[in-house]
Amino acid sequence: MSENVQSAHSPDKSGAANEVVEIVKTVVYALLIALFLRVIFFQPFTIPSASMEPNLYEGDYIIVSKWSYGYSKHSVPFSPPILEGRLFEQKPHRGDIVVFKLPSDNRTDYIKRVIGLPGDRIQMRRGLLYLNGQPVKREPMSPVKMDTGYGFVREVARYRETIDGKSYVTQDFGTDGDLDNTDVYVVPEGHYFMMGDNRDNSSDSRVPPGAGGVGYVPAENLVGKARIIMLSWKPEASIFKPWTWVLDARPGRFFNILQ
Repeated sequence: MSENVQSAHSPDKSGAANEVVEIVKTVVYALLIALFLRVIFFQPFTIPSASMEPNLYEGDYIIVSKWSYGYSKHSVPFSPPILEGRLFEQKPHRGDIVVFKLPSDNRTDYIKRVIGLPGDRIQMRRGLLYLNGQPVKREPMSPVKMDTGYGFVREVARYRETIDGKSYVTQDFGTDGDLDNTDVYVVPEGHYFMMGDNRDNSSDSRVPPGAGGVGYVPAENLVGKARIIMLSWKPEASIFKPWTWVLDARPGRFFNILQ
């Protein structure tokens, strides 16, 4: 009788071990499912700079669709050399907002707008974008005041630009900036020409990689198409300051579909 009582109160080591194994398996399965969804369907990104203003702001939390252009090694975290080129490739359209790997290091995520397709000729003249020798249609909008971050506010011009039927807003500090007058860029086969909507505050395909820019972006480097702003916080918000989660939120930007 005492033996049975002792047995009832002694720990079941095999049962505890099995429970640990089940927990580990559950965590592994959850991670694998999350990785699968991240690779095949959607991936979140946080906007780190002002290069895509006024359409994307620093602190915007966006969702990118991974299937839009097919899959490459850059669709997988850490870009392992498991695939050459693209699988199920689909071509981006002019005007798409695209996340891609910076060609100079194949690691850093960048986000810009597709302006030029293979064979296109791109040029800037006095701040106006030319595509294949023709000026891209744009309409002036009311200017806005902007804090430069250097202790003063300046007026910024805005335009509604339309390319291949897709309309979006750009902003410009003037017509005499370093990137407002350029040579003609001819986009190589298998590459794309990217530009930021904040035309005088974007290091993009107008700047060669050797000068700290993007240069032409290989098709293989495309990660996905930006679809929606899910959430947004001002840059001052911090995960370590819970009150900023509310005070620095930008609810007016929540769930905005990107154009």
